[in-house]
Amino acid sequence: MRVGIVGLPNVGKSTVFNSLTRAGAEAQNYPFTTIDPNLGVAVVPDERLVAVAGVMGSKRVVPATVDFVDIAGLVRGASVGEGLGNQFLGHIRECDAIAHVVRCFEDENVVHVHAGVDPEGDIETIDTELLLADLASVERRLERVGRAAKGGDAKLEAEAAELERLRHHLSGGSPARVYPATETLAETMSTLITAKPTLYVANVDEESVAEGNRYSSQVEKHSGREGAEAVRISAKLEAEVVELPEDEAAEYLAMLGVETTGFEEFVRAAYRLLGLVTFFTAAEKEGRAWTVREGSTVRQAAGRIHTDMERGFIAAEVGDWEDLVAAGSWARAREEAKVRLEGRDYVVRDGDTVLVRFNV
Repeated sequence: MRVGIVGLPNVGKSTVFNSLTRAGAEAQNYPFTTIDPNLGVAVVPDERLVAVAGVMGSKRVVPATVDFVDIAGLVRGASVGEGLGNQFLGHIRECDAIAHVVRCFEDENVVHVHAGVDPEGDIETIDTELLLADLASVERRLERVGRAAKGGDAKLEAEAAELERLRHHLSGGSPARVYPATETLAETMSTLITAKPTLYVANVDEESVAEGNRYSSQVEKHSGREGAEAVRISAKLEAEVVELPEDEAAEYLAMLGVETTGFEEFVRAAYRLLGLVTFFTAAEKEGRAWTVREGSTVRQAAGRIHTDMERGFIAAEVGDWEDLVAAGSWARAREEAKVRLEGRDYVVRDGDTVLVRFNV
């Protein structure tokens, strides 16, 4: 499950990536610093896990993570190969979701590829290139299906008609993710970039993290019109903070009058974007957060821990993390009837703490 970080050159993508993953990707003040995609893993902050591990006396705490891919900056004409566009678009297609970083700060020392801070214009540039790439894909498929449908196959005729409606939708400037989902187009939609869930990331200056600025408000309005989520971060501030010890970092942020750089909310938002939920396991040795797709059964969740658990699944003891913490121990939670025995078809809820019973 990967989130691709996209945007124009020099909007702060690689700085965002470095801060998220501590991966040390090159971040320079000129376009196309990133050509091959950088891969990294970011920890998902979760105070619930710390609380659960605390009452269970876990010696080791292992948080959930999200994989991020730092993709090189796109430019006008990327859909027809400008700026290595075909290669970059291919990297985006391999991701499950998109984090679109938008420059919302002024700095004469950082070159803007279009010579001015214009969030709405920048979003339009990226969206247009992604839409054009998708439109080309849909038109190619429509041509193939249309030819085959001339034989009178009702199923192919229905698909051709649906593809024509989707082509019209994309031509009007709307992304595939807001097109009504249909079973007929399931295969096509799985290949489209603009069908991927998208998070807009307003990269602001240090002074604008808490309240935002006129640029970030443009990003938030755009995401609202699209029904997407938007977060504010200060990549520059995070890059400074990440080099400091934890206590000094907190002191530095307090001096600037902000509680956070915005990165924790960014990671949480990216996690939600992937349609994931978290469940916990905890014992003396280890407390761990696990991720599964929303709607997964507890048997499937057991398979995330170990395939033997899924194959030999008998049942699972399940308790809400808050009930467990309030009880102070698993045994006490059982006594208070806060732990339930669930079968294989139980759908895991975000925040469940799970103890799996299985045969080896």
